[in-house]
Amino acid sequence: MISPTDSLPTPSSDLRQMYLELLKRCLLGMIYEDAPTSAPAIGGYKTELYIAQFREMGRDIPSQAHSMIGLRRMNNLQACIEQVLADGVPGDLIETGVWRGGATILMRGVLKAYGVTDRTVWVADSFEGLPTPDVEQHPADTFWVSLALAGWLTVDLETVRRNFASYGLLDDHVRFLKGWFKDTLPDAPITRLAVLRLDGDLYESTWDALTHLYPKLSQGGFLIVDDYFYESCRQAVHDYRARHGIHEPIQDIDGLSVYWRKQNGG
Repeated sequence: MISPTDSLPTPSSDLRQMYLELLKRCLLGMIYEDAPTSAPAIGGYKTELYIAQFREMGRDIPSQAHSMIGLRRMNNLQACIEQVLADGVPGDLIETGVWRGGATILMRGVLKAYGVTDRTVWVADSFEGLPTPDVEQHPADTFWVSLALAGWLTVDLETVRRNFASYGLLDDHVRFLKGWFKDTLPDAPITRLAVLRLDGDLYESTWDALTHLYPKLSQGGFLIVDDYFYESCRQAVHDYRARHGIHEPIQDIDGLSVYWRKQNGG
């Protein structure tokens, strides 16, 4: 018996990109103009309405949407994945700090759109919010203390799993690493990475992710730092680069986040 899909052609490049554009806009709440819970003030007044430019630049926090990273960072992530696929750079994809899972859902969506079956998307998060910052060691993390105590950014694992499932993207190619990075990343069963996206906010979270995962990033792979705008995260990145002699140029994405392509295999 012939199934309804047996006679369908392989999706064209245009159809693939149409799907990925729709996926990104759904993940960001741009299609239904999801109102923010927090956004920059306009003219000194609090903003409570959906502003397309804020969502594009990742400047507001959606109330319902599954990602707050904005369209420009979504586009960057898609471009990095497509580049490693085109170049045959070996390795899996990971995000450390996932909130509602939007960026990792996009990772899985890109792989599925290209028919990739030999890479895993790793979803690493405490699923309990931010760790309590060590402000004695890292004073710049003082900004995060009250937010950590208030449980800001806390989204439980089952919610993120449901979010993946709502897009039809929860399958065996998605694996979850639950816990603090210092506990889960050292022994994570990851051999090689092609795309490493950091979104851990704090100095220690950023440092732990770099320490345990950057050595696994393949030559030609991409390192993306979502929180580079914050002093504590930026300092961790520069300290790690200085310690390990990393000189690849840091490229701006949207004024808040950056990335670079690993040029050596170390």
